[in-house]
Amino acid sequence: MTQTPFETEIQEQDGVLISPFRRPIQMLAEQEYGGHLSIHDDDQAQALGFSGAPIEGPTHFSQFDPLLHQIWGDRWFESGCISSHFKNVVVEGEAVQAFVERPAGRANITKIWAVKKTGETVLEGTASLGPDHPETRLASLMAARETPENLVLLEHVKIGDQSSALDTVTMGYDQHLGDSYPFTLANKLETITEPCRWYFAEQAKTSPWGKAIIPTEMISPLVGHTPNGLPGPKGPSIGLFADLEIKMIKGPLFVGQEYQLEREVVGLGESARTESMWIKTVIKDPETGDVLATTLLNSATLKQSYAHYTEDAQRLGKVIGH
Repeated sequence: MTQTPFETEIQEQDGVLISPFRRPIQMLAEQEYGGHLSIHDDDQAQALGFSGAPIEGPTHFSQFDPLLHQIWGDRWFESGCISSHFKNVVVEGEAVQAFVERPAGRANITKIWAVKKTGETVLEGTASLGPDHPETRLASLMAARETPENLVLLEHVKIGDQSSALDTVTMGYDQHLGDSYPFTLANKLETITEPCRWYFAEQAKTSPWGKAIIPTEMISPLVGHTPNGLPGPKGPSIGLFADLEIKMIKGPLFVGQEYQLEREVVGLGESARTESMWIKTVIKDPETGDVLATTLLNSATLKQSYAHYTEDAQRLGKVIGH
């Protein structure tokens, strides 16, 4: 049996690993970008038709780590990929349970999903093991969708746009991550749904790598807390994560270590309520240039949140609702 650094009690029924119900904590209530509050502020969220401020999507990834470590062992942190389509928001106080189907035979990909106690689906997707990953949930989702024309919020964004300069980032325990992520790694570890010995400085030497690793859910703040250098949606406007994939290639990533980021717009999308841009971030070792991990984020901006949407649509000859 795989020795686990987690204390999570895992159930298994009919080949499905099941986490306990957890109630994740909202940590982005004070988030600001573009000089205004975000979807994670209760008043802003309710004004846009949500019951309250959503828990940040990557938070739910922590509930999957113990399940996937049980299946793939330490390799999960070295070359695991979680690829998720978010279906319904979770408000602080709601309980969430995670599910992972055991891979068939020697397959290196499997289905994952999470639900609320009400039965409402929070997310669905795939988990896979690399370094040669099969087609993930988001890769298949992008391939199945046509690129929209005549976008309004994203009028000045195009596929292939790249960050203008290399960005170097680190994540220390007490490092404040700015207005986008108004908390520290230490703050997160006080409330993380699934503590792991290898996340903490005092137990770092017990990890297989002899160093403390960054939790899967915190890789999104690692790549997202600095300006991305890409053209973005018009504003003021409010967005949310519609899809997110975190893929390790030569992991894990370590606390306090320096990484280099390269970002590119790899897709554009539209729904009745949103326009979205798919941003791929490549995380590299700045000394060797090795690709260590990638993230793929579908950042969706709510049309309703942009005051000039209708007039800009008319200027562009766009029929509202299309």
